[in-house]
Amino acid sequence: MRYLITGGAGFIGSHFVHSLLETQQDSSVVNLDLLTYAGNPDNIADLRSNPRHEFVQGDICDRELVDRLMSRVDAVVHFAAESFVDKSIYNADNFIRTDIYGTFVLLETARKYNIRKFVHISTDEVYGSVASGSFRETDALMPTNPYAASKAGADRLAYSFYKTYNLPVVITRSCNNYGPNQYPEKLIPLFITNALQDLPLPVYGDGKQVRDWLHVRDHCSALLQLLQSGEAGEVYNVSANQECTNMEVTETILKRTKKPLSLIQHVTDRPGHDRRYSLDSTKLRSLGWKPQWDWKTGLESTIDWYLNHSDWWQRIRDRQTEFKDFYSKHYGTIKEGSWQIRPQ
Repeated sequence: MRYLITGGAGFIGSHFVHSLLETQQDSSVVNLDLLTYAGNPDNIADLRSNPRHEFVQGDICDRELVDRLMSRVDAVVHFAAESFVDKSIYNADNFIRTDIYGTFVLLETARKYNIRKFVHISTDEVYGSVASGSFRETDALMPTNPYAASKAGADRLAYSFYKTYNLPVVITRSCNNYGPNQYPEKLIPLFITNALQDLPLPVYGDGKQVRDWLHVRDHCSALLQLLQSGEAGEVYNVSANQECTNMEVTETILKRTKKPLSLIQHVTDRPGHDRRYSLDSTKLRSLGWKPQWDWKTGLESTIDWYLNHSDWWQRIRDRQTEFKDFYSKHYGTIKEGSWQIRPQ
């Protein structure tokens, strides 16, 4: 089987490319990634000499390029997206272009070449917040920020290509992923790397927002399961049902890195911040999938990975203008090695 993987140099995409090549010995991958700030060639550096992996730097909105690549593959797994909520609040343009129009380009081209399966990676954020219980696949989509709205648009666009054109689309909605190689803008890698540099950990509001956490390798195994047995036109929630408040995550990171709780600094909550995410993954589990990583072991191993791979994240934090500029704008300024966080 020949796969087109979009966003395969990013966090989840690169893990999936490795999982796919490891578990399907007869498979090959065309890995299309634009290498924006969050796409990292280091994530796939070990695949440079792998004859079953071909990397192509390019944009999913480039119809000519997508056409050329799509003509050579049998199936698509679509990760590529602008995915950071905080950035979407400042400027949603790139989110609309990439997440919606880019998805359209892929779907339209997949239809042209009669692709055998198109797995679209959506997110739990399309549902919005839930005070109690857990979202099921049939619940209404109520996104509350521009990123979530762009993903909801792409999610339903993908479904429309199944209903209108009978394109064999499978849609997944995963809860928050964590693990090695995650770009240090998201909560867990940001807080780990801040702690390791004795910098404040900026906690939004009271820190009691609840997230449902899934190890990235468990997400990959779910996708492999759905490539085999996911039904066209169906949506599958992907969750390990491991809920935790942001404050609990923060305190665990500080304990594991042997840093003081005094590094915690509460900052003004972001606009439209969803209070709680929770997914019911019964439908996926009925196919035989179940998560292998428990929350405590997964988080500790992730912290240890960042401890042991400082060269990986320091190249981003110390040298990448994108990282410095955004966090200076969002939280305050970085002066002489310490953050001047804008307080709550």
